[in-house]
Amino acid sequence: MTAPPRVVVIGAGIVGCALADELTERGWTDVTVLEQGPLFATGGSSSHAPGLVFQTNSSRTLIDFAAYTVAKYRGLTARSGAGTVVEPCFRSVGGLEVAGSPQRWADLHRRHGWATAWGIETNLVSAAEAARLHPLLDADRILGGLHIPSDGLANPVGAAQAQAERAIERGARFLPHHRVIAIDRAGGRVSAVRTPDARFRADIVVCCAGMWGPLLGELVDLPIPLTPMAHQYAWSTPLSALRGAPADGHDAALPILRHQDADLYFRTHGDRLGIGAYGHRPMPIDPKSLAGQPVPADETAERPAFDTMPSVLEFTAPDFEDSWSAAAQLLPALTEAKVDEGINGLFSFTPDGMPLLGEHPELEGCWIAEAVWITHSAGVARAMAEWLIDGQAKVDLHGCDLNRFEPVQRTPGYVRTRSVRSFAEVYDVIHPHQQVEEPRPLRTSPFYERQERLGALFTEARGWERPQWYTSNEQLPELDEVPSPGEWAARHHSPIVGAEARRARRTVALFDMTSLTRLEVTGPGAADFLQTMTSNNVIRDRGSITYTLLLGDDGGIRSDLTVARLGAERFQLGANGPLDLDWLRRHLPGDGSVQIRDITSGTCSLGLWGPAARDVLGALTEDDVSHRGLRYYRAREICVGNVPVTAMRLSYVGELGWELYTTADLGRLLWDTLWEAGAEHGMIAAGRGAFDSMRLEKGYRSWGTDMTGEHGPAEAGLDFAVRLNKGYFVGRDALAARGDRPPARRLTALVSADPTAVVVGAEPVLVAGRPAGYVTSAGYGHTIDRCIAYAWLPAEHAVPGRPVEIQYFGDRLPYEVAADPLFDPEGARMRR
Repeated sequence: MTAPPRVVVIGAGIVGCALADELTERGWTDVTVLEQGPLFATGGSSSHAPGLVFQTNSSRTLIDFAAYTVAKYRGLTARSGAGTVVEPCFRSVGGLEVAGSPQRWADLHRRHGWATAWGIETNLVSAAEAARLHPLLDADRILGGLHIPSDGLANPVGAAQAQAERAIERGARFLPHHRVIAIDRAGGRVSAVRTPDARFRADIVVCCAGMWGPLLGELVDLPIPLTPMAHQYAWSTPLSALRGAPADGHDAALPILRHQDADLYFRTHGDRLGIGAYGHRPMPIDPKSLAGQPVPADETAERPAFDTMPSVLEFTAPDFEDSWSAAAQLLPALTEAKVDEGINGLFSFTPDGMPLLGEHPELEGCWIAEAVWITHSAGVARAMAEWLIDGQAKVDLHGCDLNRFEPVQRTPGYVRTRSVRSFAEVYDVIHPHQQVEEPRPLRTSPFYERQERLGALFTEARGWERPQWYTSNEQLPELDEVPSPGEWAARHHSPIVGAEARRARRTVALFDMTSLTRLEVTGPGAADFLQTMTSNNVIRDRGSITYTLLLGDDGGIRSDLTVARLGAERFQLGANGPLDLDWLRRHLPGDGSVQIRDITSGTCSLGLWGPAARDVLGALTEDDVSHRGLRYYRAREICVGNVPVTAMRLSYVGELGWELYTTADLGRLLWDTLWEAGAEHGMIAAGRGAFDSMRLEKGYRSWGTDMTGEHGPAEAGLDFAVRLNKGYFVGRDALAARGDRPPARRLTALVSADPTAVVVGAEPVLVAGRPAGYVTSAGYGHTIDRCIAYAWLPAEHAVPGRPVEIQYFGDRLPYEVAADPLFDPEGARMRR
């Protein structure tokens, strides 16, 4: 029997303690936790956090983390003082989110939908009922609230201590006053962790150092994309309305309260009120600069090891004035009080607001679990333990994966600027005084200037500027045919999207595909490597294109790819982003027979799609682009005017056409050449909005939205991309073990004839009035004139014609299950 690996966890905050508990519970007991200060004292951000746990979130993964954290901490108790008092690690006082504006009241209805979709009990309540739940509220200041009975207060230090004690009982050791100064490596793996006075051998190192993560990342040449941000929290003087409330600082007499209109949250501390604020100016902190910051006097005696590394900075009272004023308007009892004391506590923020979890891309055994809030701490620890022990977590982690960012998104300036935005958007409101900068444009395709001239409305994807629609198309006659969506769905929508989609179906349109990741795999072992890594048969003749899947060992869908064989030893992959590159690189053979590189930045791509696409392309090339000359799902090198192009006969929008690839230096010439030739055919430039509408009609899945590693090919409707008889590939054994058992759930197409019934995603789907599934992606199909939503449903409900409802902002919209795909089911238009 193989002995468990030696694990060293850096940081004994709540995440490090939770991870030690989860690992030892699963049998990995050789765990050493190193803490630079004293254990379970007022050190890191875990100790000064007020402990509020609001579970509702748009991310299914974060809600899963939070729900597990609540369930686990509710069952733990902690010793306090000399060990004579036992107190709970979680108090289910409930959570209350209130709305002071019609827009926020609508948003609470949407949040209620998220919670329903992800299995969290919530209730929308009137202003009067909200004031009954929290008597300090002025009911005249709000329109209503969202009550979450299972929300509550965590005791961060107590929960950390309780989990550490459980881990110690199983064999783990916790060592205080051990500041890490080096992480040794040998043969591409971690080998030990060193402190000034000791060396700890390690097979696995997990950094759970919170805001100090970037400093530890420097020890292993790994930029950690997070920025510590100062966040204000203040305690009021005693309130007469709370007189007689329990004095225990971890107790609360009232539900935790959140007022997103004013960027405020509240909890009681005995007869005092604690107030947290996100509406002040962002205050990013360089971890290196913290060594020069003073430590509050009342903390120095308890944490001498933190003298140069404070996690609490001096309270800047002027920054809190507006927050206090807004708080007093909402809770009039505060007018008799004042700020008694306050802190500028430090919390970690990332460019997209999500945690950082995963393994160093170039150092095996070096793992990261950073930017994790107490709300998600136990859930993250469970997922990390599963990942380390089983090879992957049960919950989808792609949105949290450390390696999800492009290189340009890991630069210090970008990380800082976007982390500031993440702070300002915690409650979705950016105030003018917050002065949030925007690092745009950052990455632009060679077509950018041409798109600007056409009035492109740009959105951003992984740093790329990507047209959503073009104002130059606002005079298209198709605009008169476009219905108006509901109010919320129309916020980031224009009827131009519908006009562009209709024009593309009728004539031809040009789509910028440059932002989609392109990987080149070469070498004598390239074919065998890809055959092993993907689910479909990619060892085919030169010029072939294969749609295939990357699977995990459990058969879950890690990604989907198009693999074009451009030579005997050269393949081009259409991928979903940096995680695909990271996954493939981790599996490269050690003999150097395969090379892989990201070629996205040096190339560009245009989708030329629509019934007239062949007429446009045929006028520009001497190569045969007829159906016989370049069949569907085939690739060939051709010349388009004076531009050498790799033409791939495929379409993500369900139309006749090509993806055309060339080098970035020739991109503008390619655009101009096609634009001039397309004029006589009424060609337009179309944006991502039209692209998404058309792909929904065709039923093409969007990885990361419609399916993730939690889903298998058959249930996602992608079993056609699996060849079990081709030999071994990653995930094959898991799929084979399932045999012919039908899936218990299916990704299902839903439609509605009501043009105002457009939903936006993550809504609950009701069958016979009861929650049964949730929406993944949605939009309006301008060819079929129907609202479209894809949703995960139990297989017994995924029957065409079955009526369902989608709960949307408090309304129940009638939909019905439809056969998939909704448009051109035989693929005749694409194959012409």
